[in-house]
This record gives sequence, C-alpha cells and structure tokens, in this order.
Amino acid sequence: MKKPSRPLAACAAAAAIASTTAHLGADIRTAAEAINSFGLDLHQRLAETEGNLVTSPWSIQSALAMTFAGAEGETLAQMAATLHFPADEDALHAGLAALTADLATQAEQSRLEIDNPDRQGGPNTPLEILAANRLFGQEGYPFLDSFLDLTRNVYGAPLQQMDFESAPEPSRQTINAWVAENTRDRIEDLIPAGVIDEETRLVLANAVYLMAPWAEEFKLHEDFSFFLPSGSEIQTTALHREGTFGVADIPGGTLVSIPYHGGGLQFLLIIPETRDGLAALERSLTPDTLAAAAAAPPTQVDLLFPKFRIEPPSVTLADHLIEMGMPAAFDKPEGSADFSRMAPRTPNEYLYIGEVVHRAFLAVDQYGTEAAAATAVVMMRATSAIIEPEPAREIHVDRPFAFAIQHTASGACLFLGRVSNPD
Repeated sequence: MKKPSRPLAACAAAAAIASTTAHLGADIRTAAEAINSFGLDLHQRLAETEGNLVTSPWSIQSALAMTFAGAEGETLAQMAATLHFPADEDALHAGLAALTADLATQAEQSRLEIDNPDRQGGPNTPLEILAANRLFGQEGYPFLDSFLDLTRNVYGAPLQQMDFESAPEPSRQTINAWVAENTRDRIEDLIPAGVIDEETRLVLANAVYLMAPWAEEFKLHEDFSFFLPSGSEIQTTALHREGTFGVADIPGGTLVSIPYHGGGLQFLLIIPETRDGLAALERSLTPDTLAAAAAAPPTQVDLLFPKFRIEPPSVTLADHLIEMGMPAAFDKPEGSADFSRMAPRTPNEYLYIGEVVHRAFLAVDQYGTEAAAATAVVMMRATSAIIEPEPAREIHVDRPFAFAIQHTASGACLFLGRVSNPD
C-alpha cells in the first residue's frame, strides 16, 4: 500500500452484534452468515497445506450467488447446502446487494470527510471499496430474460456478448483485462489458459478492490523476531502501536480487532496461544466466533504484528466444491447439472459449471491495507445428457497467525487468510 500524501461472554457478544446490525436488516445478516460459514469451510480445506493464504469469501459468494440464481432442482439444493445459502433466495440476493451498498456508502462518506476543508487530523487517503460484476456470454445463446434481469438489476452485472466458439483465447484475455481494470491491476491473468474453450457459454465474474487506511497509523518496528512453522526464527519488520483495540480470548488463541478509518471495517488478527497452534485454532473457528469478534470488548494493548504482503496465484475451486457437497453443479454424475433457470435445458444440450477460478491479493503496512480479489465461474455446454483503560496488554504476534477483513456491523468477512511467513 502506498504512503498517503499526509499525515466473550457469547450472549453479551451476540446481543451487541444484534444491536449493531439492527439498522441493516435481516437480509444483510443472512448474507454475512453465508459468507462466513462458507469462507471458513473453504479456508479450513485450503489451510491443510502450509504456507500463506488469502481468499475473499465475499467475492466467491457473490459470483456463486449469481450462478445459483440460474440453478434448479437437486443442483439448487446442493449449492444451497454447500454455500450455506438460506431457504429464502430473495433474502440472499437482497442481503448481498445490501452489503455492497453499505460498503459503497462507507467509501463515499470517507471521501466526503477527507475532502472536508475543516477536517483536522486523520489520514488523507479515504476508504476505497470497488465491487463489480459482469456476465460474459456466448453471442446468440438463449439465456433467459428472468435470469439476466436479476443479475443486472440486483448485482449490477450486464451481459457482454462474446464469441467463445470462434475465439476462446481472445475471450479469456478480454475477461482477464476486465478483472485487472476493476482491481487496479492487482489481479492479472485470473483465468489460466485452457480453462475457457469453444464449449464455454458463460463466465460470471466478480472483482473487488479495497484500500483502507487505519484509524490511526502504526510505527515501523525493525528486527522483529517471528517464528516460522518449522520453528526457525527470522527477523522481519513489524507494525507497532499502543492503543485501544477489541480483544477477545477464545479457546486456543486470541482475537484482536483493529479499526480502519471510519469504523465501518476492521482488521482481525487470529493469534494462536502457541507457536505451533495455528492449524488447531483454524480448525476450531466457527462463524459464531467470527461474528463475536465484531463486538470484542475494548482493551488497552501494546500491539506488534508483522507487516506482510500475500499475492498467491489463481486457485481452481471445482474439486473443492464437488467434495464439499455440490457435484451436480459440475455435472457429476453426467447429466445431473440443472441450470434451467439460466438457459433452457434440452435433451441434447444444457449448462454446467466447468470451473471456478479465484485469486486474491492483500498487503498490510503502517498506513493500512490494500486488498483485491476476483472470481470467475465458467459455465460450459454439455451435449447428450469505551471504558477506563486498563494497563496495556502486550500482544506480540511472533508466530503464524490467521486474519480477516471484517464488515464491522454485520461481521461479514470480506477477506480471510493466514500468514505463515511474513517475508
């Protein structure tokens, strides 16, 4: 992130969350629950291998929710169960739209505050949140008007005509260019070569970008000792600030929430008790744990944690989603995919998901956080079938840890990841 131009009592936590989110309505809480539940399911699967990790459950769920709008029958039921979508489909779509709208409102309020000539103090860089959706469809394919109307009106996803049949590779490049443009070039080459071919009929794409300054900047702390999963010690650069942060102790670890400017978003540190305890802590996390973190009680803390940047390659999610419980969407077994609310299903031709591709980027420094993510669902054609401060509590994050970027009011985790090695 570039430098700005200037300077658990569970019941109590649940009550605080309910009070905080009351103005947002039930739909946005429904969307937040789906995002967090699926995000943790996927994170726990991906975290089975060592190394740094970052995903955007918000981006993945947005792309798959648009796809879900075209599903029917057993395909619909399996997707709903795997993705933790509610029985009330309208509530899902309304909740995701409301979350995006609330984030856009926060960004606009931040911009207006930054532009206020009478403002004193605080960052000069406003909160920036961009979210874009787009359908890239084979020209002439009979997509249903009802499906196109929903994705356009609720998700702001117009249909862009493509020629996958004659030009699959130029089509892939066009989609990747759209993703790069809508993530400020942080997500490039989202869809790898070979994923799109002449049988592709639709790509449902989501792209998100976030630039969030801290409520109060950190100072750099050089030569900070950090212990890798192997047990070896490295020296890295850490961020240091003594101040009031939300802190909650949970079985096996500690949660620390760090507010961004404006208070509508926060960064969540998920710190294991022991140097080798991250894997067990990740397995024990629940959506309720994440939701409770949004209302962690304020505590005076002397906080140190590593500056880091995570930029992994694209990950394909088809195999994970099949194993998680939605094989019919991928036409497993053959003939089982039913997206008849997306396009007509005939005895000789129908649509199924060929692949889901996701990529995310996240960088944390003394000024704040820059993050971006994109998700593409590739549809293929199948033929045949405040209190008085306590003394400062020291929290020095010198071991692998997990993290999230959280919508404070609803508890929805926009990004979720892990740092095994900050360098």
